[in-house]
Amino acid sequence: MKVYFDNSATTRVCPEAIEAAVRAMGEDFGNPSSTHALGRESRAMLERARADVAGALSASPREIFFTSGGTESDNWALLGAAELMRHKGRHIITTAVEHDAVLKTAARLKDKGWEITYLKPDGATGRVSAESVGRALRDDTALVSVMLVNNETGAINPIREIADVIKGRGSGALLHTDAVQAFCKIPVSPKTLGVDLMTVSSHKIHGPKGAGALYIKDGMRFPPLMTGGGQEGGYRSGTEPIPAICGFAAAAAKGFAALSENEARMREIRSRIVENLQAALPDIRFIGAGDAPHILSLSLPGYRSEVLMNCLDADGICVSKSSACKKGGRSHVLEAMGLPHDVTDGAIRVSLCAESTAEEADYFCERLTAAAGRLKKR
Repeated sequence: MKVYFDNSATTRVCPEAIEAAVRAMGEDFGNPSSTHALGRESRAMLERARADVAGALSASPREIFFTSGGTESDNWALLGAAELMRHKGRHIITTAVEHDAVLKTAARLKDKGWEITYLKPDGATGRVSAESVGRALRDDTALVSVMLVNNETGAINPIREIADVIKGRGSGALLHTDAVQAFCKIPVSPKTLGVDLMTVSSHKIHGPKGAGALYIKDGMRFPPLMTGGGQEGGYRSGTEPIPAICGFAAAAAKGFAALSENEARMREIRSRIVENLQAALPDIRFIGAGDAPHILSLSLPGYRSEVLMNCLDADGICVSKSSACKKGGRSHVLEAMGLPHDVTDGAIRVSLCAESTAEEADYFCERLTAAAGRLKKR
């Protein structure tokens, strides 16, 4: 049996997204900036795609700006906010468990003289509290950036409460959330959450790689990401990759339409894995509060995650030990939670999708139990 439980790294592109992308490549291939008929049709497809992504976020199409993916959107959010808000101050609050797209951009700003406060998560749940944001807020805080769903533990941070703290303190700081692992997995609305900026990505929701978006709250005069021909309302110049964008929109529309059903199915499969492994492996440890329906972080203390993963790979099972974007070393997320090294060294991330099945879950549990039985603890 082949089992793909690494959906937080990337997902299989759904048929609807493939069909939309192929049409944009083979039939309606015009440049959306061209004024002839083929260009006008391409422009219409682009704007329909924008409306579909906006609809999945309960946002306005004029608030959605397409990018190449989550990393670009995170970079733009932080760098643009820093430029826009530098008159207010040079202090940014983020967390120690963000994706590297945020952490490394924050480090870049630090090198330019910005002061960065990194909030630690709760060691048991993996969440960052709204109270900790309130304690870190200063008069010169320009931006708060806290991810919605952590890509390694599945912890869901209280973004609405954080927005309320910022507003309650009378701070003019902008609020950004990286919602890459939340979009089309749990209900996500930037207006409901109270954020100014939100990052989403295509290839995490069964769309093609190479597309993402940044939500920019209506009315903000945000600095452009790239200059040139003035595409994306002058915010991000460059000819839009219509095939990737149309595939992204098709996946978003499909995922949003089946959101409740898919969330319930993933929670059921996740619970099945937890129950099976608790019965088979008494020493297993589950990391975090288990908030998100599709991410399960577990550890077999005393074993090495790489060895366990190799055993599973030989049995046709794909999992990971942390973010696919991070190569080597211990997970900065699990380190920030203050977990013992034997727990971080034995950690595995299982990430599901709506197509994951009970049979796959049972096979994974069986093969992980068998691997633990064959291997010796360090």
